[in-house]
Amino acid sequence: MADLEDSVTIPEFNYLLQMDPYLKPYEKDFKRRYDLLQKQLLQLEEAEGGFDQFTRSYRTFGVQRRPDNSLFFKEWAPAAEALFLTGDFNGWDKFSHPYTKKEFGKWELILPPKHDKSPAVDHNTKLKVVVHTKEGERLYRLSPWAKYVTREEKSVIYDWVHWDPPQPYIQIHPRPKKPTSLRTYEAHVGIASPEGKIASYTNFTTNVLPRIKDLGYNCIQLMAIMEHAYYASFGYQVTSFFAASSRYGTPDELKQLIDVAHSMGIVVLLDVDGLNRFDGSDSCFFHSPPRGEHSLWGSRLFNYSSWEVLRFLLSNLRWWMEEYRFDGFRFDGITSMLYHHHGIGTGFSGDYSEYFGLQVDEDSLVYLMLANHILHTLYPDCITVAEDVSGMPALCRGLEEGGLGFDYRLAMAIPDKWIQILKELKDEDWSMGNIVYTLTNRRYGEKCIAYAESHDQALVGDKTLAFWLMDKEMYTNMSSLIPMTPIIDRGMQLHKMIRLLTHGLGGEGYLNFMGNEFGHPEWLDFPREGNNQSYHYARRQFNLVDMDHLRYCQLYAFDRDMNRTEDKYGWLAAPPAFVSAKHEGDKVIVFDRANVLFIFNFHPSKSFQDYRVAVEVPGKYPFSLHLLEAGCGSKMNLPVNSSEL
Repeated sequence: MADLEDSVTIPEFNYLLQMDPYLKPYEKDFKRRYDLLQKQLLQLEEAEGGFDQFTRSYRTFGVQRRPDNSLFFKEWAPAAEALFLTGDFNGWDKFSHPYTKKEFGKWELILPPKHDKSPAVDHNTKLKVVVHTKEGERLYRLSPWAKYVTREEKSVIYDWVHWDPPQPYIQIHPRPKKPTSLRTYEAHVGIASPEGKIASYTNFTTNVLPRIKDLGYNCIQLMAIMEHAYYASFGYQVTSFFAASSRYGTPDELKQLIDVAHSMGIVVLLDVDGLNRFDGSDSCFFHSPPRGEHSLWGSRLFNYSSWEVLRFLLSNLRWWMEEYRFDGFRFDGITSMLYHHHGIGTGFSGDYSEYFGLQVDEDSLVYLMLANHILHTLYPDCITVAEDVSGMPALCRGLEEGGLGFDYRLAMAIPDKWIQILKELKDEDWSMGNIVYTLTNRRYGEKCIAYAESHDQALVGDKTLAFWLMDKEMYTNMSSLIPMTPIIDRGMQLHKMIRLLTHGLGGEGYLNFMGNEFGHPEWLDFPREGNNQSYHYARRQFNLVDMDHLRYCQLYAFDRDMNRTEDKYGWLAAPPAFVSAKHEGDKVIVFDRANVLFIFNFHPSKSFQDYRVAVEVPGKYPFSLHLLEAGCGSKMNLPVNSSEL
């Protein structure tokens, strides 16, 4: 592993500064960040023998079965006075199995095997760590390194369950290569069924993966997988970072889901987003308040300067890559990580000075650089996606160029623009220039994932694009057995046009939230007190697609054809589009990308014949894409060869 432990090459900032000369005044800031990264890597080398060993700490912390079937337990609890292990194995005796205190706040315990040489703790039995504090409290805790935790129905108490199956699931399919065009299906396992209940990993494997494959997506972004206390939180407020949520099934069933996805050539990303008061203190893994609290989210901010926090978090990323064979991560809430305690929030003006100096939490920033360096060194095909509303420059440039090392960032302004247009403007008032500006306004050389809507727009209190467009008629007029109403006609055409325009013009990757591809007729609302714990809206009605007389299947078919066409021509992996027209009077947008000519007529009432358009590359352009327009008149009659263009 020696070659993996080499420090990052001294960055060559010239390329970054050539792309964006306005960054020149901040060259020293980039250098300081890289000095901090180099220092961190050097410390890892000296103290832990390099990051390879350091990030495998999940093999020593928590509980480990040794070759002789003895069990080794290890925790980090620097503020604790004493630790004990209790559980089914010792009749829940609170004092019979004390941990031994080691240096640096570590605690260890060894349980020899039983007389029959089997492990002292049986597979699928419950455990707890008993923490005695200096203030005399006795706290019952789950190990932060617990690999499996469960909860009784309607209980808020989680149990640490020892997971050590006699015949664990073995994944056999290799990871697919990193796609050149990333087409992502954002999904939540629990709602992935028409039934009003929490759906399972197995249901997703059997019933949803084939649909994702058929639709032409090559990447799945799984939400709410890390165990979390509150189902309605969409997976935020993680409680057990190493445990796949037991709501949907067992760890082996999640492994099978990923294995089957890999067999279909689909990569799988994990959403990563706290551990509060494990050792009785108000910090341990976090900054002490107020710096360590996200009051808006009810969550905590990790202390990224702490050695043991780095061990925990970096080992956590490695665990999901190694144990479950995920292919990468979507990092949520980067803006709040980097700027939280400086009071900037999400109100960015775009002034470059906001991204440097004291405004930025550089501990968090160096952690992200370190995480990207380690992940991409160990797993060259790993994909990391940043959710950042601030527009931080160089977020998606390589570390060696002065960037943070992410592969993609989410183009978060695009869905906001579509919602604003549908909410505030009449069809005749749409600005073609403003739409094109929003879709093309991204940092040159930094890959963006474009999306017309994600889970955010589907949540109760908001509306999906389909709902903004068609509203209550989705319940009454989606049958093809009755004449199409003007609202449904307009809504379906704009639903398709918005998606294709976003897909073709908006980025270097594309994302869709499950169900939105066929205009899911209901919003998303998890069981909670306010809706009498109902599952009615915490589901996806895939059954609607299978009814041929409903128009939902037409939207589904368009989404499938759109992805398959991109797969053929590869516009997401091509350079940005050449936009030749954004005509405000005609409401026409024309651009070409990857030798594909896109023509959109957004005019609510006019069709055009013999409409002349420009192209960047001369040649013959046979029709291979759907011709779409918002109005209900005749289709455009367009020339098909270069002599007429």
